Amino acid sequence: MSTRQSGIPTDGLEQPFRRWAFLATASGITMAVLDGSVINVALPSIVGVLEVQAASAIWIVNAYQLVIVVSLFPLAALGERVGYRRIFVSGLVMFTIGSLACALAGTLSSLVAARSLQGLGAAGIMSVNGALLRYIWPQNMLGRGIGWNALVVSTAAAAGPTIAAGILSVASWPWLFAINLPFGIVGVMLASRHLPASELSDKPFDRLGAVLNVIVFVALFIGIDLFTHADNNTPLAIALLMTAVVAGILLVKQQRTQSSPLLPLDLLAIPPFVLSVVGSVCSFAAWALAFLALPFYLQDKLGYDQVSTGLLMTPWPVMLGIVAPLAGRLSDKVSAGTLGAFGMTIFAFGLGSLALLNDAATVPDIVWRTAICGVGFGLFQTPNNRVLLTCAPRVRAGAAGGMLAAARVFGMTMGASLAALMFDFFPENAETIAFGVAATLALLAGCTSLARFTRQGSAAGASSG
Repeated sequence: MSTRQSGIPTDGLEQPFRRWAFLATASGITMAVLDGSVINVALPSIVGVLEVQAASAIWIVNAYQLVIVVSLFPLAALGERVGYRRIFVSGLVMFTIGSLACALAGTLSSLVAARSLQGLGAAGIMSVNGALLRYIWPQNMLGRGIGWNALVVSTAAAAGPTIAAGILSVASWPWLFAINLPFGIVGVMLASRHLPASELSDKPFDRLGAVLNVIVFVALFIGIDLFTHADNNTPLAIALLMTAVVAGILLVKQQRTQSSPLLPLDLLAIPPFVLSVVGSVCSFAAWALAFLALPFYLQDKLGYDQVSTGLLMTPWPVMLGIVAPLAGRLSDKVSAGTLGAFGMTIFAFGLGSLALLNDAATVPDIVWRTAICGVGFGLFQTPNNRVLLTCAPRVRAGAAGGMLAAARVFGMTMGASLAALMFDFFPENAETIAFGVAATLALLAGCTSLARFTRQGSAAGASSG
């Protein structure tokens, strides 16, 4: 690696620069994660205003997620070569411009195009966010920084529908995007001024790997989407999934020849890193599956209205917000394997208890269960993310951060797909089955955390996060 920039922090930033830099990353990641969920609430309104079919309107959501998925690894690799700050700021600018285009869109095609631009900007933010944390926070406080970041990400994802409902109660759907403009402008100013410089790689950017990466994830994403809405699209879905497999094999073979691969195969050779990735995918799949099923259960089975549903789900993000920073402090001192396994066990218990709810459930019955889910999820994410980021050398922080974001997005996509399958195949008790499957995924995440502990040993786990 060659360093072509001055002012690169050797062990994080001093205060108050650290506070301002973290505020810059938090503002960007909040908007990127939030816009992945707020639009869901507005889809019925958009369908009516634009006079399009609901099936076509789904691409307002899919375009955003798809562009993020296909762009994460290429942008993370580019960040190692041109600087994480440049990618993050460019992502913020693109996201803000995309938000303006969404607010002004008058047709479905223009809205989908604007959402794609938003997705590219969000990918720029997400792909280097984890890497920037290693330059912002000192090593002995990194767990704390990751804890605050986990709080921002998870709370934004959980609060999206509630925030969207609040905006739509007083304004039309374009304001869901227009409200990003002042925050985006402030975020660009903060990021440009306060984010630290990073080491730069002198390795050439892998264009062929980037193209294969796009083919893999486009075919996989669309294939899974078609398969979960099978109808007459099953042959096409199978063809796309097979294309994804073939392109994936070619990508892996091609990446093995690269000294600094776009797909982080060098990091995937590190067992704790792999286990952390698997744990992250399983935990976010469980989270998405349960969080999608819960409002349907509360409204359709228990008869609560939308406002009451939002309030009953609130203990989840509230407890997550309380626990995640505390888990960050603990992860600087306690074995990540033990802490993560304990967190996922609690999360699985909360999800399993939701599956045991019946028609006679009271408000306290629901509240303590959702609160338990928030506690368990908060205890797991911070130590797991800390291991994932610190397993990589700092010069490969971009690849590790890209994998962290990809694991989160892929897990949530898998959870949403599983939810669709539950509602298609088990319409009578889909929610209960979803909670049970989510609990199983949480236990699997806990097992990966425990496996990481046994591989590293207690001392290694505590020292590396």
